[in-house]
Amino acid sequence: MEHPPSPRDVVILGGGLAGLTLAMQLKRRDPTIDVLVLERRGLPAPEAAHKVGESTVEIGAHYFDKVIGLGDHLREKHLRKFGFRFFFSEGRRDLDQVTEIGASRHLSVPSYQIDRGIFENFLVAEARRRGIEVIEGSLVRSLDLAGSEQDPAAMHRVAFSLGAESHSVTARWVVDACGRAGLIKRKLGLAEPNDHAAHAVWFRIKDRIEIDRWTDNMAWRERCDPPARWLSTNHLVGAGYWVWLIPLSSGSHSVGIVADPAHHPLASMDTFEKAMDWFRVHQPLLFDELDGKRHLLQDFAFFKRFSYGCRQLFSADRWALTGEAGLFLDPFYSPGSDFIGISNTFITELIATDRQGGRLGARAQVFDQLLHSFYDSTLTLYQDQYAIFGDPEVLPVKVIWDYSYYWGVLAQFVFHDRLTDLGSMAALQPQLARCQALNAAVQAFLRTWSGVSARRNPPVMLDQAALPWFAELNRSLNDTLDSDAFVQRIRDSHDRLHALAAEILARALSEHPALDAGSLAERVAEHHCPEGAAPMLPVAVA
Repeated sequence: MEHPPSPRDVVILGGGLAGLTLAMQLKRRDPTIDVLVLERRGLPAPEAAHKVGESTVEIGAHYFDKVIGLGDHLREKHLRKFGFRFFFSEGRRDLDQVTEIGASRHLSVPSYQIDRGIFENFLVAEARRRGIEVIEGSLVRSLDLAGSEQDPAAMHRVAFSLGAESHSVTARWVVDACGRAGLIKRKLGLAEPNDHAAHAVWFRIKDRIEIDRWTDNMAWRERCDPPARWLSTNHLVGAGYWVWLIPLSSGSHSVGIVADPAHHPLASMDTFEKAMDWFRVHQPLLFDELDGKRHLLQDFAFFKRFSYGCRQLFSADRWALTGEAGLFLDPFYSPGSDFIGISNTFITELIATDRQGGRLGARAQVFDQLLHSFYDSTLTLYQDQYAIFGDPEVLPVKVIWDYSYYWGVLAQFVFHDRLTDLGSMAALQPQLARCQALNAAVQAFLRTWSGVSARRNPPVMLDQAALPWFAELNRSLNDTLDSDAFVQRIRDSHDRLHALAAEILARALSEHPALDAGSLAERVAEHHCPEGAAPMLPVAVA
């Protein structure tokens, strides 16, 4: 008589970036855990033309490097990113004569441009090397969520096919990492739309796009050390849209248009030919670069409305969602890998707590609230903000603010391993709530300011590396802090953000005295900022 297979500790539905890194994080936390990953696709994945989400920022890069232990692979097989870079090049062919935002040198904490095909092929091999079973070509047929915190013996059941064969497996935990298919989300009715209606189109070209060569102006080229802007995630921006240029180690370049449909309808760019016609009008230098390379096109795709939420991500009944199976924000600041790392860390903590016999109810609820709070705060950076992207006076201020909020608060929790430290969260709750409210007020004020901005576009570089406090904020992510020092770090960030908000308000009002400051004036007035503090906003360098 054939006996059913023993229950697994964890079954992960989806063997992409989110699922495989979660499996490895679980195995690192507890080498005895039994994890099964079911992946629908066959392998190997193609290089370059596999998935978007190639640009990482500090949290995601730290997660892959330090938490999962993939640093050598990142450094050897992918490209170190030269930060974010922005050009106000709408309708222009003279890139050296427009405002540029970016750092003139690498800052302390690295991030990477990742070829998703190369990376995910490596992740599968590495997961197996670490003792994780990955079944390729497996199609989930049914999912019975029978686990319950009240019944420790209850098991989930997953039925899947592998070719013509049918299989089933039971598991104490099931995690949905299957991307936008969202198996658990659909089964439990957890989908939650948001009000961010942007769309995206993208493609890969089998060639380098060396933006540094778009002008012969050597002084402009040498503003950067190294003179290699092409290694940045370059943003070509205009009112209601931005274009990404991301290099890949396989020799290709990823190109995308992300737009607010109120400004640029999807129907104007939903084929490669339409996108090229759109570039001819809005980013003619990029059109010139690509026009002779049409035969090198590797793929083309689009999403009509890419941003969405999810009512619940973690349950004490031993299920969870991670990656795009849960929620997705906006690619402007490349937060996708960040949220994978944060979600996976919460899930790993919940599973570890369960395996140690701990109760899950309150902890799962708090982690779910925290992730939704991070999502809500980050969404304010994008929602209703696309009109600002064409403003050379206001967008540079927004970028400095957004980085400061990201590095000063959320990234500090990740780098200093405090995401699941509920004691620190509780001690800092007043400061965190005020930072969140201040961020919302700043985002609303930036929209108001941009409504009256002269939108001057001088030929200058707004060099983030020339701001000592800004470079130090980035470097501080590498510090080692005890609990008391960490709490003080977040309190200092709280004070810094209030000082920066006060300077933003003063700069706008100096030119537009009648501008409605809205709730930002109230938020700034609530917090005393020292007189005579050094300026924090960037200074133009010709």
